Amino acid sequence: MLEHDVVIVGGGLAGCRAALELCRQVPEINLALVAKTHPIRSHSVAAQGGIAATLKNVDDQDSWEAHAFDTVKGSDYLADQDAVALLAQEAPEVVIDLEHLGVLFSRLPDGRIAQRAFGGHSHNRTCYAADKTGHAILHELYNNLGRYGVTIYEEWYVLRLIVEDQEAKGIVMYHLLDGAVQVLRAKAVMFATGGYGRTFNTTSNDFASTGDGLAMAAQAGIPLEDMEFVQFHPTGLYPAGVLISEAVRGEGAYLINSEGERFMSTYAPSRMELAPRDITSRAIATEIRQGRGIRLDGRVGGPFVYLDLRHMGEAKIMSRVPFCWEEAHRLAGVDAVHEPIPVRPTVHYSMGGIPVNTDGQVRSGSEGLIAGFFAAGECACVSVHGANRLGSNSLLECVVYGRRTGAAIAQLLPARKLPAINEAQYLQEAHQMLQELLDQEGDRRIHTVRQQFQDTLTEHCGVFRTQALMEQGLAQIHQLRQELTQIRLDDKGKLWNTEITEALELRSLMTVGEVILTGALHRRESRGAHSREDYPQRDDSQFLKHTLAYVSAAGIDVQYLAVNLSLFEPQERKY
Repeated sequence: MLEHDVVIVGGGLAGCRAALELCRQVPEINLALVAKTHPIRSHSVAAQGGIAATLKNVDDQDSWEAHAFDTVKGSDYLADQDAVALLAQEAPEVVIDLEHLGVLFSRLPDGRIAQRAFGGHSHNRTCYAADKTGHAILHELYNNLGRYGVTIYEEWYVLRLIVEDQEAKGIVMYHLLDGAVQVLRAKAVMFATGGYGRTFNTTSNDFASTGDGLAMAAQAGIPLEDMEFVQFHPTGLYPAGVLISEAVRGEGAYLINSEGERFMSTYAPSRMELAPRDITSRAIATEIRQGRGIRLDGRVGGPFVYLDLRHMGEAKIMSRVPFCWEEAHRLAGVDAVHEPIPVRPTVHYSMGGIPVNTDGQVRSGSEGLIAGFFAAGECACVSVHGANRLGSNSLLECVVYGRRTGAAIAQLLPARKLPAINEAQYLQEAHQMLQELLDQEGDRRIHTVRQQFQDTLTEHCGVFRTQALMEQGLAQIHQLRQELTQIRLDDKGKLWNTEITEALELRSLMTVGEVILTGALHRRESRGAHSREDYPQRDDSQFLKHTLAYVSAAGIDVQYLAVNLSLFEPQERKY
């Protein structure tokens, strides 16, 4: 049995920042980081636009209070305001620390870190490294881990979180290379496993974003919080779905419909293209619905609108947003210097996740904690984003709460001992589960079932939702769940058997997808990214509260948790 003081599952920004903090505070720590990809291939590397902080390099009128208010308003008042205050207060410090670690931020002429406008923010506070900010930050964090001797288990897939008597004791993991199964016990377990964009058929997320950490937590009896709030990024490249960063609109790009109109003047006249993402996504979807979308042949009534950069000029495009130009050229054949980019909303971010407090400790419910279990980043719900995340707050959450969680684990370690685990039992159960998967004699193919599931969730729980539509979607998901036992794997070997991991990921996707739909069905209001045509108004009297969804063999039980309102009173959300 493998033994470490702490195991962090996930090699992205939150996991690496937590690992760095642990190494700084406990230099002699025996620390493991487990990732199903190489850490620098984690989805954090794809984050483009920037990281928000009130450095006041561009706007000396900015303040942490303004950042906090923008975040709470953007969340449609569902964010926990104590968590938001910490996010905004600690932002400048963590960004300066990243600079000292070697992150190559873009600069003002006087050498200070540059800051740009971003959707929903009232001041120019988004620090950036061109439009490759996640890439710049993650590489430096990972490089710094090498100095501390952290044990990296790359390309290991975690099969199970070991929780006994409300205490996390370790994990069971599977080596993609050769099929080996190992039990790893630790004094503390942290999940930083990212999001679940692959539950939908069009997403900016990478292929590894399958919600494995959330599904494992749910299967261990831990509730999932606010899973109905899925962010659709307004500008997904059509038809690929990959992200065209909000940084492009921050630098001055326009959204135009088939009539050549900057239609955001109808939906958010004070903010235009820099309205929050939920509002902008609904605006684009509405334009398309009402026949003002565009087709690839140039005719009207198509499935996308245009993002127009042409007025920005080649020099600005190539210096400020070069990666977006590259993506549009490579995947759509569009030269954004001379042609507008076809875009439509694409699933981008999960506001919900594993419920945690501001030290990253995982909640067992509305009261109580799971001893020794922590989470941070997109897989966690602290909740600083509430019903809708503002752009450039996600990288910030990963760094602020990655650091806070690492520090909290460091304080806990002296009081923790390595737990007792029945290794033989967990190994036997894992091997039996894998062998049953290989032995299944069905006629269904993984990719076919996965596509049907992704299409179902996209059609029945998209930008706009209704009770009838979601009930149909749940019925279809229940039917597709039955087909998991009918999937046949062609590869019966153990050496780099990608069919095994794809089958396991499909189970995770279905668990997460059912929770998303169930939470959305129970929330009979429209708030942030959750927009119901049959309940078009926000209803604070009934639903100013977090959803807690418990998964069991009997179904999904929905309960609720109070929202922290310590700073700002809820008000109507206008832009």
